[in-house]
Amino acid sequence: MVAAGKSLFGKLWFRVLLGLILGIAFGFIIGPMKADNPLGIDGATLLTVYVQPVGTIFINLIKMVVVPLIFFSLVAGITSMTNAEAFKRIGLKSVGAYLMTGAFAVCIGLIFGTVFHPGLNAPLATLKAHAAPLAAVSAHEFSMIELFVNMVPTNIIEAMASDNILQVVVFALFVGVTLNKLGDHVRNLTAIVQQSAQVVFKMIEMIVQFSPYGVFALMSWAVGTQGTEILYALAKLVGTVLGALFAQYLLFGLMIIVFGRMSPMPFYRKMVEPQLLAFSTSSSKATLSTAMRVVNERIGVSKTSTSFVLPLGTSINMDGTAIYLGICALFFSQAYGITIDAHHYMVLILTATLGSIGAAGIPGGSLIMMGMVLQSVGLPLEGIALIAGVDRILDMLRTTVNITGDSVITMLVDKSEATFNKRLYYDMEA
Repeated sequence: MVAAGKSLFGKLWFRVLLGLILGIAFGFIIGPMKADNPLGIDGATLLTVYVQPVGTIFINLIKMVVVPLIFFSLVAGITSMTNAEAFKRIGLKSVGAYLMTGAFAVCIGLIFGTVFHPGLNAPLATLKAHAAPLAAVSAHEFSMIELFVNMVPTNIIEAMASDNILQVVVFALFVGVTLNKLGDHVRNLTAIVQQSAQVVFKMIEMIVQFSPYGVFALMSWAVGTQGTEILYALAKLVGTVLGALFAQYLLFGLMIIVFGRMSPMPFYRKMVEPQLLAFSTSSSKATLSTAMRVVNERIGVSKTSTSFVLPLGTSINMDGTAIYLGICALFFSQAYGITIDAHHYMVLILTATLGSIGAAGIPGGSLIMMGMVLQSVGLPLEGIALIAGVDRILDMLRTTVNITGDSVITMLVDKSEATFNKRLYYDMEA
C-alpha cells in the first residue's frame, strides 16, 4: 500500500489533479471569508495578493518558453525529415486533417446550438449586469486575404515579442525548409537547432514540475474570486458547450477506430496527464511539452511526427475553440432575435474555422477571435462582454479538447507513415 502510494504521488498527473482539487476546495473555503478575522483581510484579497501570484509565475514561466518551443521544435522536426517528399506529404496530411476536423467541429457546435437554442429567451438585462468591459476586445470586417497576408511576418523579432504564433510558425517552416535545401553546407547549424530544441524541452520539463503548485494557485483564485453566480445565469450556454465538447471528445475515439483501426482506450488512458494540465492552465501551448512527451514516450508516435505535427496542431488546430465560437454566435443571434439563414451558417463555418486557427492558444485568446466571428454575420460585439465572466471556465474545457484533437491527428498521421509504434501504444505499463 505504501509503495503504491509513493508510486501514485510520484506521477505528475496525480499531483496536478490533487492541486486542482485542493485549489477548488481552498477557493470555496477562503473566497467568502470576511475581513473580521485575525488577519484583517477578506478572502478575495488574500487569494489575489498572496495566492494568485504563484499561478502568475507559473504561467509566465510557460510563456517565457512558448516561442522558443514552437520555433525550435518545428525547425528540428523539419530538418529531421531529410526526404523532401516525406516532408511535403506529412505537411499536407497534417494541415488537411487539421482543417477538416476544425470545420467539422464548427458544424458540431452549430448543430448543438440549433437543437438546444441556448440563447432563446436569455435574460439579457441580467447578463449585462455581469458584463465585462469591452476595452480589450476589438474586431473589424472579416477578410480571408488579410488573414493570410498577416501570417507572413515583416519583423520576426517583433512577431516573437508579441506572441504572434502564426507568424512564428511561418518563419520556422521557412527556416526549416531552407536548412534542408542547404543540406550538408549547414550541418553544424542544423545540429545546433536540434540541440537547442533539446535544451528547450529540458527547460519545460523543469517548469512542468512546478505545475501542481501553479494549478492550485490558479484554481483557488478563480473559484474564490469569480464564484459561480454568472455560471448560473449562463447555465444553458455552458450546458450546450459541454455537450458539444463531449460529442467531439467521443468523435476522436471514433476517428482512432475508423482511421487508425485501433482501440481508443489506450489513447484516452495515457492522455490523462496532458488533459489535466490543459484543463487547469487553459493553454494548449502550456500543455504542448507534456503532450509531446506522452505522445512520443507512451503512445508510440515517432519523434519526427511529435516534433513537427503536434506543435503545428497547437498553432492551427483548435477544435474546442471552433465549437465554442459556433455555439456563441448562435447564442447571441437567438438572444437578440436575429435570424441566421443558410448563407450565414456557411460564413460561420468558414470564419469560426479560421478564427480557431487565429486564436492565440493562451487563456482568453478566443474572445478576440469571437469579435471577428460575430462581425462576419452582423451580430453585436457587446455579446462578447456577456460571456467574458464564464469564458475562463469554458476555456479549460475547450483547451482539453484542443490538445486531445492535436494528439489524435498526430498519431493518425504518424500511423499513416508507418512509423507508429503500435506495441508501445498497447503497453499500459509504458
